[in-house]
Amino acid sequence: MIEIILVGLIAGWLAGKLMRGRGYGFLADIALGLVGAVIGGWLFRQLGVVAAGGIGFLATATIGAMLLVGATHLIRGTA
Repeated sequence: MIEIILVGLIAGWLAGKLMRGRGYGFLADIALGLVGAVIGGWLFRQLGVVAAGGIGFLATATIGAMLLVGATHLIRGTA
């Protein structure tokens, strides 16, 4: 459980830095990373890609979080 939260935090922070240059705050970054892990995992499974290991899971979560941040920016009109 702690590992998932840590990966979520790192993925959310990375997505915030890569997409906008800043995050949404500590808890929001964790939430983005965790939800991003689900989105990224689903997307990669649909593409037939299996991300194994810590770095693979982090990359999957970060890509998913980036997609979520991008969608949020589009919806809010801040893209």
